[in-house]
Amino acid sequence: MNKNMRNSLLILGLIILFNSNASAQSYNTLWIPDTLTGTNFNLTIKDTFAQIVNTGNQTITGGINGKFWGPTLIVNKGDVVNMNVQNDLNDSTTIHWHGMHLPAVMDGGPHQIIPPGTLWQPYWEVKNQASTLWYHPHLHEMSQEQITKGIGGFIIVRDAAESALALPRKYGVDDIPIAITDRDFNTQNQFSIVPYGDSIMANMTLRAQYSVPAQYVRLRLLNGAIEASYNLGFSDNRSFYIIGTDGGLLDAPLLINGTTPRYLLSAGERVEILVNFSGQSGSSVFLKAYNQSLGNFIPGGESFPNGPFASFLGHTNYNIVKLNVTNTTANPITSVPTSLVTNTYPLEQDAALTRIITLSDSAGVTSVPILGPNAFILGHQLFNINTINHSIPLNQTEVWELKSTSVFGHPFHIHDVEFKILTINGATPPTYQQGWKDVVLVEGGKTVRFIAKFDDFADAIHPFMYHCHIALHEDEGMMGQFVVTDINAVNEISKEEIPITLFPNPAHDKLFVEFKNQAQSAYYVTVKDFLGRTKLMLPNPYLKDGIDISTLSKGVYTISIMEKASKQVVTKTFIVN
Repeated sequence: MNKNMRNSLLILGLIILFNSNASAQSYNTLWIPDTLTGTNFNLTIKDTFAQIVNTGNQTITGGINGKFWGPTLIVNKGDVVNMNVQNDLNDSTTIHWHGMHLPAVMDGGPHQIIPPGTLWQPYWEVKNQASTLWYHPHLHEMSQEQITKGIGGFIIVRDAAESALALPRKYGVDDIPIAITDRDFNTQNQFSIVPYGDSIMANMTLRAQYSVPAQYVRLRLLNGAIEASYNLGFSDNRSFYIIGTDGGLLDAPLLINGTTPRYLLSAGERVEILVNFSGQSGSSVFLKAYNQSLGNFIPGGESFPNGPFASFLGHTNYNIVKLNVTNTTANPITSVPTSLVTNTYPLEQDAALTRIITLSDSAGVTSVPILGPNAFILGHQLFNINTINHSIPLNQTEVWELKSTSVFGHPFHIHDVEFKILTINGATPPTYQQGWKDVVLVEGGKTVRFIAKFDDFADAIHPFMYHCHIALHEDEGMMGQFVVTDINAVNEISKEEIPITLFPNPAHDKLFVEFKNQAQSAYYVTVKDFLGRTKLMLPNPYLKDGIDISTLSKGVYTISIMEKASKQVVTKTFIVN
């Protein structure tokens, strides 16, 4: 529908909402996600609905353990975490643990599809340092739609080094997660599946406000948008400190000051900042997006009056959340540490090679519905789920050169590793871009070089992804994949039968799988019911503990077991009584 023909009340509301001089406003309290802690996490993805717009119809949403978004998962470095992900959507989905360093088979990319009614049980040792990560759907050609519905959540990693620092750490009090996004609502209050929205949201809250104490406050800011970048700052142009980027804390806090202190946050990117509200009780300030200063080819900087990319927010400045300063808490943080952690980055001289990845525009593409015939592509080709674009030897350090000939800016994201930016268009990156990263904006016509070491999780079967984090571009093929390979591993499929025993059979609560050859083990286990519907997906399971089948109804099932070394699949039948 032509955006200029929208309901006049909606337009009036938006004009009021984003007029920074408006004197009368109504605000909604910023919703803070619940937390889950420990090592076992139960996550149920479901279709649901919520009263997001204050009046009129409820909005059909997708949520994890709730009406939208999901709980914040708080994990500790060194712990082995177990995820029980139940898909109760009407559609298949995946859940990607964005920024987490973990095996590819646990990563939740497009290959780990969770059908409706299926329980997926990945697990891994947390190897990341203290950082702000997130989780979200990554189903190829459906990421935009499922993220739009509100499926996702924060992950906070804690470790001893961060815990020893005098930093704000009271969740929801002086340590506040804010997922920034924009959405388009139709006249029935339902989400439109479009790249840009007309309404800004913080933690899925419209016109958000929140009370913060009169002391230093830590804001964990996530860009959860489909496409837009946000040029973040405060309405009074106050300074703030950056203490962490995608992959964790910086070596020292970085003061962002001057006449217009800003931080450009691209889709998928996170930043942790400290803001000083000391002595300001009773006052208010807005966290804003100053996107009017963005160029036409930076996501969110465009201004289209009509068409699929039209948005009232395009190339404008607007409020994100109103912060109302209240009294200090007990034991407040009133100063900023002079140093944080000591990061050790790979050295460019240790890189085995430079891998060039092109970002370009393509004419004549007929297979993409919105961007075609002018799709954006990586490596001169659209994504093919059956094509491995790169094979990287285990423990290899590489420089990746992201070379853009595109007219548009693309936030590039890589799975598996955090990287260190070396240069942007031949120059040393700004200080605030010199920490650990997994998302970097590659502006049109520019070249970004970063370095990373692929020091874990060799797997010749399941690949890791790299892609533009604009969900529309990703869905329409701006994505590639790589495997990390171990030259000492056995990856050829054996033609010899692999003897496997199931017991007890029939079974009730636990099913045990035993290899006759004790040197063999399971790489992947899938359980299907008699109609062929997938019920359990178990990557690299602990078979000695048995397979928990207590959630299965009585009946006949098949279990498919892929052996780890040979990758041969053995299928057997068992009964649940």
